[in-house]
Amino acid sequence: MADEAREDVHEVENEAPADGLARPSDEVAAAVLDAFPGSVFALSHGQPVVYVDRASLRDVVGFLLLEQRFTQVVDITGVDQSTNPGRFLGDGVLPERFEIVANCLSHWRNRRLRLIAQVPEHDPVVPSLVPLFPGVELAEREVYDLMGIRFDGHPDLTRILLPDEWIGHPLRKDDATARVPVQFKAAGKPQPKV
Repeated sequence: MADEAREDVHEVENEAPADGLARPSDEVAAAVLDAFPGSVFALSHGQPVVYVDRASLRDVVGFLLLEQRFTQVVDITGVDQSTNPGRFLGDGVLPERFEIVANCLSHWRNRRLRLIAQVPEHDPVVPSLVPLFPGVELAEREVYDLMGIRFDGHPDLTRILLPDEWIGHPLRKDDATARVPVQFKAAGKPQPKV
């Protein structure tokens, strides 16, 4: 029996019109592809996904806000793909170690759109979405703290979970699972056994 919830259930639409370019059936995704050449469309579990250039991430989200009546970025996260080299990527998307994933929502359109930007290990920086959606401020800090991806233009990019003196980023797949004990900021000091 196939597992429909698996992340490898993807499809790329290949509807080729007269100009020979594949067009997505989703009109919002099509508008993003028109406005941001080089973006790539795919479907993941029936949800439209657009792979965008990391430098244009904020511009794409601004376009969704101003031109497509999207009202919210409901989640933004980072993914370390270093142990998943055969992952699905749309045609023409060059894989990098990290990905930033932003899930955008339009209540007016009753529509979601997932944006994915590839982020290289040697320069893990993307533009902050806080100037457009202040509600992502804490999510960006969490990605920075746990993954080490910096958000250019963030008003207070400091650790949010780990102690300030912590070295490294525990969600990077640099260490074996459970090898590094993580002590979060709000946790008290270990108590000696009596």
